[in-house]
Amino acid sequence: MKRITFTVTNDLNYDQRMIRICNSLNQAGYDVILIGTKFSHSHPLNVQKFKQQRINCLFKKGFGFYAEYNLKLFFKLLFLKSDAICCIDLDTMIPVYFSGKLKNTKFVYDAHEYFSELKEVATRKNIHKFWHLIEQTFVPKFKNGYTVSRSIANIFMQKYKVEYQTIMNVTVLESRINKTFSNNKILYQGSVNEARGLEFLIPAMKNVNSILDIYGDGNYIEQTKKLIKQHNLEEKVFLKGKLAPTELNKITNEYLIGVNLVENIGLNQYYSLANKFFDYIHAELPQITMNYPEYKTINNETEVAICIDNLNPQTISDAINNLLNDKIKYQSLKLNCMNVKLKYNWQNEEKKLIAFYKSIFG
Repeated sequence: MKRITFTVTNDLNYDQRMIRICNSLNQAGYDVILIGTKFSHSHPLNVQKFKQQRINCLFKKGFGFYAEYNLKLFFKLLFLKSDAICCIDLDTMIPVYFSGKLKNTKFVYDAHEYFSELKEVATRKNIHKFWHLIEQTFVPKFKNGYTVSRSIANIFMQKYKVEYQTIMNVTVLESRINKTFSNNKILYQGSVNEARGLEFLIPAMKNVNSILDIYGDGNYIEQTKKLIKQHNLEEKVFLKGKLAPTELNKITNEYLIGVNLVENIGLNQYYSLANKFFDYIHAELPQITMNYPEYKTINNETEVAICIDNLNPQTISDAINNLLNDKIKYQSLKLNCMNVKLKYNWQNEEKKLIAFYKSIFG
């Protein structure tokens, strides 16, 4: 049985894409290990069919964290039997590459993000230089890889001459309970990070006759709390915290409208294709999203969202209110979601994932 080891820097319990990937490969007959970080606030690992390991670090953030984690990960990988090692994004690429070379093990790049073009990276000169150097140096060495959107795959081909497959970050197709429309609330789910448009979404709620619930955590959580207080929206905008994927799927189904906003700062955001976009489709939630290439392509095939061209509170509130008030439009988008999820689902994408690993093992 071939063993595949995946490496991330996050808390394993909340990584929906990695849980899907590891489960699919486990079911396909591979021995799968997922390695991540143990934070001070981490809950015990959820039971999974694949193996999970955590690395505990003294440093909790910044360069110290990445340096310590990468060093510990390198030695763990060096003494861990694997037939293939896969780094998720750039932040575990160095130990995966060097341990793979030393052990003559296949190494793979799974780009969940165009990491060097994340807003929080691209807008910080020295940090951007560092991660861009890592990308320039090591991505060309990773001949085997895949990413979440065609646009990012095309960029890697143009810049680094690596031909990566596209395996989209889509939701598992499953039967869901038909929802009632007693809940008139709006949902934001996912990372509460920079570049997610929260500084525009929150003030927009002043002009929307509804409640916004935010499920998630991240590097923008404190600023989000301040924005809610600054705009006196404590009775309209609620931070609900982080939920495990199975619980989040149940919650998503209870809402009326989903929101997926991304700033056009850093090419990662512009070429993104977020997991929540598909989560909303699978829950049959019409959504407000951005008129960026990947979303636009899918929405042009079958309209499932209201796409907006720019981020400002007035544009966002107008889009939400139009969807709240136009019942015919709402029902049309909802019906389209029912059809689109039959095409864009994990059962279809996992076939490409399994074929990819079969091909690299020959």
